[in-house]
Amino acid sequence: MPAAPDYLNPDLPPGLARVRMPVVDASAKNLAGYGTLVDDRVSCRIEITRWPAQGWRPVDTDSGDEGGTTDGVFVSEWKGDVLYGRNEAVDGHYILAYADEPSRADERHHRPPARMLVWHCNYHPDGGQLFFPLEPRPFMVPLALPGDDVKPEHFVCFRFDGRRGLYIHPNIWHEGVFAISGTQRFFDSQGAVHARVSVDFAREFGCLLEAALV
Repeated sequence: MPAAPDYLNPDLPPGLARVRMPVVDASAKNLAGYGTLVDDRVSCRIEITRWPAQGWRPVDTDSGDEGGTTDGVFVSEWKGDVLYGRNEAVDGHYILAYADEPSRADERHHRPPARMLVWHCNYHPDGGQLFFPLEPRPFMVPLALPGDDVKPEHFVCFRFDGRRGLYIHPNIWHEGVFAISGTQRFFDSQGAVHARVSVDFAREFGCLLEAALV
């Protein structure tokens, strides 16, 4: 069984190719299948996926989906060329993206990032996930539709104006939420089991996903 990714020390090889994601302004229409725009975080229902049957006998309909949700604050913070994510709901801390070649990324400067280079994504088979901005500022989220045979070219980077949140359906590929600059906080609600299925673009495909931030 492969080890879980080291999210704070991905040790990416140099010279990776880049696959450009299309960047689109999020709307109810183009988010169909991925998730929905959210006006009110309190009324957003988080889908919880029933535990799969192991054979031909089904899981009883009054069981297998009782894990509930967990809530917290997700912080997306640029430190120089490195975008960090911190998810208090599940005690997670990650490098989400880089603004420059990872091998020369410098955290000591304060220049705004011009691009994001994404090395990893995942999906949650146990439930959906809500990100709702606590500051009304634009943000971005790369998404891809379900399927373990996902490829870099399947990803679309959605841009949000910060007035509404994003609810992501179970099994949708994503990787947190991406501040365009500085530090941004989001209310996060998700399935409490917090199962993850990962794709490592650097090692599986020899590339990073790229999207412009300006």
